[in-house]
Amino acid sequence: MAALYASALLVCVCSLALGQAAMTLCGWREWSWLSPAAGLALVCALAWATVRLPPGGEAAAIAVAAASVLAGAFLYGRVSDWREALRLGVPVALIGLIAGSLPFILEGRAGILGTGFNPDMSQHLLAASHLGAGESRGLIEQGYPLGPHAVAVALEDGLGVGLVQTFSGLTVAAAVLAPLTALALVRRASAPTRILAALVVGLPYMVASYYAQGAFKELIEALFILAFFLGLREVVATPGHPRPLAGVPLALLAAGSLYVYSFPGLAWIVAGAAVWAAFVLIRAGRERFRLMRAALRPALFALLVFAILAAPELGRMLDFRDFETFDPTGPGLGNLFGQISPFEALGFWPSGDFRLTPGDGVAPAILYYLGVVAGLVLLAYGALWACRRSDTVLPAALLGGLVIWTLARATGTPYQAAKAVAVMAPLALAVIVLPLASLGWRRLEGGGLRQFLPPVLTAGFVLTAAACSALAITNAPVGPGGYAPELTGLRPMVDGAPTWVSAPEEMLADEHGVPFIAWELRGARVCIAPQSREGGPPPTGVRYVITTDERRTRPPFQRTHVRKVAGAWWLWRVSGRVASRSDCPLIAVREARQGEDRE
Repeated sequence: MAALYASALLVCVCSLALGQAAMTLCGWREWSWLSPAAGLALVCALAWATVRLPPGGEAAAIAVAAASVLAGAFLYGRVSDWREALRLGVPVALIGLIAGSLPFILEGRAGILGTGFNPDMSQHLLAASHLGAGESRGLIEQGYPLGPHAVAVALEDGLGVGLVQTFSGLTVAAAVLAPLTALALVRRASAPTRILAALVVGLPYMVASYYAQGAFKELIEALFILAFFLGLREVVATPGHPRPLAGVPLALLAAGSLYVYSFPGLAWIVAGAAVWAAFVLIRAGRERFRLMRAALRPALFALLVFAILAAPELGRMLDFRDFETFDPTGPGLGNLFGQISPFEALGFWPSGDFRLTPGDGVAPAILYYLGVVAGLVLLAYGALWACRRSDTVLPAALLGGLVIWTLARATGTPYQAAKAVAVMAPLALAVIVLPLASLGWRRLEGGGLRQFLPPVLTAGFVLTAAACSALAITNAPVGPGGYAPELTGLRPMVDGAPTWVSAPEEMLADEHGVPFIAWELRGARVCIAPQSREGGPPPTGVRYVITTDERRTRPPFQRTHVRKVAGAWWLWRVSGRVASRSDCPLIAVREARQGEDRE
């Protein structure tokens, strides 16, 4: 737990320092709640730029730490309202931290999030281990975006802890930074209203559901997209001509999206910005050319900064075009049961598993439909409310997200469509809560029912949406339980020799244990099978056997003796001569996930 929270704390501190320093350099004199997301984008970009320098993760750790210290020194005496920022930010950060910690608290241990949902983290762990070792294989050579992986490697070498803890810490940090960024939604409302709005916008149901899967990339991407349009909204609302560097923070967020999600991450930015620009130019009439001239310099500066940051990734983006996820004829369901309802983006979905359809969980189907109707009504009200005040950025961004989801639904896979729903969920909640968050309760005193009813209904919906998010997070599995770090400690003793692992059926079937066990024993030839197969003939050439304490007796198929006991795991060495050739696959040159096919 200590390593997890140390990783989360470092990510948050570095992101806040670097982000606010960037905002200050671009002309912001007050604390900006865009800084958490802008800073995280810089952390990802800086870590990725330096992680492949010798000696690997240490270079990235030093670079990020040094930049953060310089940023903190630069900010000293330059931020005028930091006390107000603390007053609002500390409660939001603490609640976000508690929410992100719920799975670990309920399970009573730190570990890998989402192992009961999917084994994807095994691939990320394998890619990060290759990255830290300076190797180009697997996801690295396929152009897969590895900004967060570089951060995890930097934390691993900087803190001297494992990748499991650093990835979990990064995921928790993103769950803290997302609500902090959402505080930029409004400035005039009371503190309790802003805090509630920030929490439900930063961690809506679909984002919380992806957090429960350990899907840190979708969590960070949703954060960057939300921050981009909140930043655009802030720039547009600034009186007079925009500052020349006003668009640079938006360029940082776009670059961060690129390093986390590659070129698909820019789809929401391009679509939302295009819809918003069309709205503005149509409404501007004869003023459209004046507006375009005023925006020219900030736009050019932003594009220049983005081009500089994105240039090193151009070749990798071209390689990423052929990634298996983009094949519409491939296995596009992933861990889904079918298409995900786009109405889940509204935040009201009373189920611990976002993959279930209405009525398949504990709650009756009618409850889902009532929540959808209420969400659609409040969404329409929020969009109209914003448009009447010429506040069109968020509605346009949501409409652009809907276009992306439609394209993914029509031409892509269910897996891609579900991610589109998750990314646009914070935008949908932002539009819903905008009227509430922009009003103080004192302003409603003396008003009639027509004035009082919408905020009350919105507040009720927001509270139920927050409960749905909590339900999704508390359903997050942590595991596989009982295999790490003890199993990791056996790897040096195996020393690359062919190994047969006998694990409990529950661990393999319910916790996706095969890819995680394979990752822990990487560098060796490893066969993994359930305990029920212990009585069968051993694979050819096996030198070591690993069993759990549920099978303390000697493995029945060959002469063996105990070499080491590590927690729940027993390492046995096969006596005598064994065949020089082994049928077990070499973990170092294959995706760990493929081990599932060998059960």
